[in-house]
Amino acid sequence: MTRTTTALAVLAALAVAGAAQAQPAAPKPAAPAAAAAAPASGKTLYPQSQFDFMLKERLAQGAPDSPELRNAIREELNTRELLVREAKKANLDKNADVKQQMDLAGQTVLVRAYVSDWIRKNPISDADLRSEYDKIKAQMGDKEYKVKHILVEKEDEAKDVIAQLQKGAKFDELAKARSKDPGSKDRGGDLDWNAPGGFVKPFGDAMVATPKGKFTPQPVQTQFGYHVILVEDVRDAKVPGFDEVKPQLQQRLQAQHLDKYFKELRAKSGV
Repeated sequence: MTRTTTALAVLAALAVAGAAQAQPAAPKPAAPAAAAAAPASGKTLYPQSQFDFMLKERLAQGAPDSPELRNAIREELNTRELLVREAKKANLDKNADVKQQMDLAGQTVLVRAYVSDWIRKNPISDADLRSEYDKIKAQMGDKEYKVKHILVEKEDEAKDVIAQLQKGAKFDELAKARSKDPGSKDRGGDLDWNAPGGFVKPFGDAMVATPKGKFTPQPVQTQFGYHVILVEDVRDAKVPGFDEVKPQLQQRLQAQHLDKYFKELRAKSGV
């Protein structure tokens, strides 16, 4: 294995996610109509506030407002209340494990609400988004390289591979026979198109320094072993535009800012 977390992969993944999010939005559900008539029994075991909240949640998830949906919610809430009553009759609400789970569930709701509020009060600026985009773009460089490699454990093995290539041996055949990289050896060492930043630095630097159609004249050492690299082709890098990946960059930075905030909280509390 030779790859690191690649800037190109980051932007490519962001672009794909952005394309998915760019699909036409589903029509917004109609505003909730006045509550439909209650079931035939007319009896409800829950407060209206619970019904209103669950209806709002279902509509937010894309369910169309309808008498069927409202009746289904009523049935669910009535059933839940009946089951809660039965559980209490069985004293399950006094069971230590059950109480612990209930406490944790309550914490989860409160934490989710607080994190949402924190994100709303600490938005990511466009300047920060642009800076992150420019940083990733700079890591990518302006070229992509189509490369193959042969990975071996020892320098002498790599030198022997180079000697055989100089005598006319086929790169693909040597890779299949001698490479220790399970991800590429069966493809003749093919690593496809990548930016230099997609690899550990010694590998990326050697790739850039090697002319198109040539292989490295000396073994390239990384933490994975010794590589012989063949540069098959070079092309201009294809970089997704800022607007194309902006929503995903925002999610990425929000996650980073939240992680920093969590660490600061733990540090203040000495945990």
